[in-house]
Amino acid sequence: MSLPQTPLKTMAIASSAALRGGRRWFGAGLKGLVALVYPPACIACRAATSEAQGLCAGCWAGIGFIERPFCERLGTPFEVDLGAGLVSPAAIADPPVFARARAACRFDGTARELVHRLKYGDRLELALMLGRMMAQAGHELTAECDLVVPVPLHPFRLWTRRFNQASALAKVVARQSGLPCEHRALARVKRTKQQVGLTRAQRGENLQGAFKVPPAMRPRLEGRRVLLVDDVLTTGATANAAARALLRGGAAAVDVLTFARVVTES
Repeated sequence: MSLPQTPLKTMAIASSAALRGGRRWFGAGLKGLVALVYPPACIACRAATSEAQGLCAGCWAGIGFIERPFCERLGTPFEVDLGAGLVSPAAIADPPVFARARAACRFDGTARELVHRLKYGDRLELALMLGRMMAQAGHELTAECDLVVPVPLHPFRLWTRRFNQASALAKVVARQSGLPCEHRALARVKRTKQQVGLTRAQRGENLQGAFKVPPAMRPRLEGRRVLLVDDVLTTGATANAAARALLRGGAAAVDVLTFARVVTES
């Protein structure tokens, strides 16, 4: 049997409810004021949108989302659906070190613009939307992985760029998937040349010995399936080099998830 409320307790409850209502009203008013001063704009072209951190219809249509049918190893899209579980000739001829790769979209059009703005335009806030899209595209991988690891930058490059876009994306993917994120599980110990303009063979040579698992992190990787996160998958040289280091560091398997990937039409 519940005891009758005293007038003092009733007043306290009423005051608390009024305070919560006042906070909600203030928050809504502040949000409306911000929207009035800074109206929501497309994160790609800056055109007006209905919601903040979104894309306008034109830019959304400019994203080439990757959906099945695709190669189960490389994640590259097929032109024709020939059935589930198929592997591309490229994956058979030159099997990757990693188990599977997935990407949200093709690296062209709007996607290319978004990556460049995140990577070189100091638009760190873009990682939130891009990371959410990655988590959705890689839900099959996150369901089977134990932890998320970003592709690291060399300390000098991190100092010059000020942030690692892969780490920002990995943080969002981990939060969306409910997985732990180990930002220090993999280290870039070799200061490599820029990969742009290098051939596939040159990229592989450039990245040889570039990554290493610090001894202190080996217990965190031992026997676990790792989700390696980066912004773009080009030839797979970086993903292969990083995956090889993670496997040597004790990981049971490595899957790769990126926001975009280069797709060469055959």
